[in-house]
Amino acid sequence: MPELRYDAISGQAVIVAVERAARPFTVAPADDTLSVPSDCPFCSGSEAMTPPEVHRTGDGSADTLGWRVRVVPNLYPIVGPAADAIARGAPDGDHSRHGTVTPATGAHEVVVLSPDHHASFGRLDDRGATEVLTVIRDRVRHHLASGHSYVQAFVNQGRAAGASIAHPHAQLVALDLVPPAVETGVERFLAARADLVARELSDARRDGLVVVDGPALAWSPFASGTPYGMRVAHRSTRARFDEATDAEVGVVAVALRDALSALHALLGEPAYNVVLRSAPPDRPAGEFHWYLDVLPRTGVVAGFEQGTGILVNVVPPEQAATQLRDASAS
Repeated sequence: MPELRYDAISGQAVIVAVERAARPFTVAPADDTLSVPSDCPFCSGSEAMTPPEVHRTGDGSADTLGWRVRVVPNLYPIVGPAADAIARGAPDGDHSRHGTVTPATGAHEVVVLSPDHHASFGRLDDRGATEVLTVIRDRVRHHLASGHSYVQAFVNQGRAAGASIAHPHAQLVALDLVPPAVETGVERFLAARADLVARELSDARRDGLVVVDGPALAWSPFASGTPYGMRVAHRSTRARFDEATDAEVGVVAVALRDALSALHALLGEPAYNVVLRSAPPDRPAGEFHWYLDVLPRTGVVAGFEQGTGILVNVVPPEQAATQLRDASAS
């Protein structure tokens, strides 16, 4: 019988269609022979094809060879600089027959994970994974210190997850507002007067849902809205990612890499999103606990989901956790 579950952290309603787990399970083999396009703007040697870089790790001067992780402005940004909005005389809270109109201001950057065209996060070594997540933390710090209200970090891996360029990369969008979903997430922690991540983590250990164990863990949420979805978090209770220490970032990076490596081993090369969940600065956050969501794109959010707001997961998280652990061990 399908089960209706509610995610304690997000409040999302999910139907877990347990009986559909009896369908045959197939694994798509990874293709390691893919060629590298000559016009990839994120490959080493193509530095002139991007806007001037704003940060790098590795050797060499800006926009030259020798980098390990490279950060550049997004050529097609979701938001624009506040200075441009002012210069253009953009409306500030104007009301029209369609609703309120305000400039969407902020900054949008791309973090190229590696010069290697095939080095997705799950294929990085310990040093590479730690370096990438540390760069992301430092850029979040930079944008918050510059006066932005919130910074959303994420990875879109694969076309089905929203990536337009195949070369693995992360993105940061600095916003001049706190997004409604972030406000709602913090409010749930405040209302619970508890660390919901730590509570779920404890339950996951009890129920056999842990995929990666250690100082930081990856687990299958009890009410995962997507097949093989995972959460990754440090055991500590820090609310903001930008305040995480180097040591905390390092163990979370390795746990995330191991979780994605297990996903690759099980499903081949699925499209997925990795989404950072962090508390905004300068406001009460209760016992909020920053974490990462890993959201494989193995299905389609169709009419039922759009109409009801209820997600459907055809792979029970209990089964997914077992399969991911087995794949990681093989």
